[in-house]
Amino acid sequence: MPTLNKIRTAIRGPQDPIPVDPALRSLRTALTLFFALDGLLFAGWVVRIPAIKEQTGASAGALGLALLGVSAGAVATMTVTGRLCHKFGSHPVTVAAGVLMSLGIALPPLTHSALSLGLVLLVFGAAYGGINVAMNSAAVDLVAALHRPVMPSFHAAFSLGGMLGAGLGGLVAGHLSATSHLLILTVVGLILSAAAGRTLLAHPAPRPEPRTPAATTGTGTGTGTGRGRRLVVVFGLIALCDAYGEGALADWGALHLHQDLGARAGLAAVGYSVFALTMTLGRLSGTVLLERLGQTRTLVAGGAAAAFGMLLGSLAPTVWAALLGFAVTGFGLANIFPVAIGRAGELAGPGGVATASTFGYGGMLLGPPAIGFLAETWSLPLALTTVAALAAMAAAIAYGTRNVVRAAAR
Repeated sequence: MPTLNKIRTAIRGPQDPIPVDPALRSLRTALTLFFALDGLLFAGWVVRIPAIKEQTGASAGALGLALLGVSAGAVATMTVTGRLCHKFGSHPVTVAAGVLMSLGIALPPLTHSALSLGLVLLVFGAAYGGINVAMNSAAVDLVAALHRPVMPSFHAAFSLGGMLGAGLGGLVAGHLSATSHLLILTVVGLILSAAAGRTLLAHPAPRPEPRTPAATTGTGTGTGTGRGRRLVVVFGLIALCDAYGEGALADWGALHLHQDLGARAGLAAVGYSVFALTMTLGRLSGTVLLERLGQTRTLVAGGAAAAFGMLLGSLAPTVWAALLGFAVTGFGLANIFPVAIGRAGELAGPGGVATASTFGYGGMLLGPPAIGFLAETWSLPLALTTVAALAAMAAAIAYGTRNVVRAAAR
């Protein structure tokens, strides 16, 4: 029986309990730590950007160009990482990327110009892109072996790591220099990579059962041909719609509350925290939702909820109504990205994960500048409604392709 059939069968309803191999439990714990580490390190870097800007003396424009190094490094590495996972295995690549990301985060405080900052951020971005593809590929194989849709739990760990990294970073920002703070994160990252990496290196990735010819070429190096390739692109587009909203709210949510609704600075800053918290809670409950609703219904319901929430968040006349909208949006978007990436990996292995991740990361990059351009043309509240439009589009794509996806799973 193909892997997808097993997952869909697990989703349909209660079954007899399947004993879980202790090795699989250990692998799940180790992978969860890598997802949390990814969020911790990335958030730790983000909160020190103001200090790095001051240190390098970069203008806002020069800093913006330097920060593109993270994006360029990540996008350039994602496709290559899919091939590396096929050749060497997703577990060794995950460990190597975790070590590189831990070392890379210590480099920005050593720079003294926007150019040198951009160059070292290429390294950090390459590690960030690599670990995201590798650990998601490993998670796809583990989900198939566990016969449970636990992919959202890994992404919940990423969200929790990000919240922890941002919270601790804010606390120590006034007491530690950026150099000391990021060096501490390097040490923490290397320790976690070594501890969790021992488990990954000691156990090969569970071997997924052969996929259907319609879904993949059988090589695992790319996104397959025909229907399989088209479906991977479909799930990549769904991931893009989700990530667009994440990026837009991260950069523009607080400004909307402060500028358009008159919220005090402290209250405005709560907006993204509310969004991030409900997204984390949504991912923690994602496995239960997938088991009860199935993947297609989860995508459709999530997209619809996010569309409603963002319409409320962007157009509501009061701060508290907008915060409620942000909360609903976070819960709605929570499981769209994990399901889309997982589906792409089920169809085409690491190559599918790489393709869908590249789409998703592109959406996160596209969101903030698109909102800024539209805000200048119309207004910020109207610009933010594009988040609702893309969330609704994700739901529509998932519903419209349900029969094709079902056929590919047979």
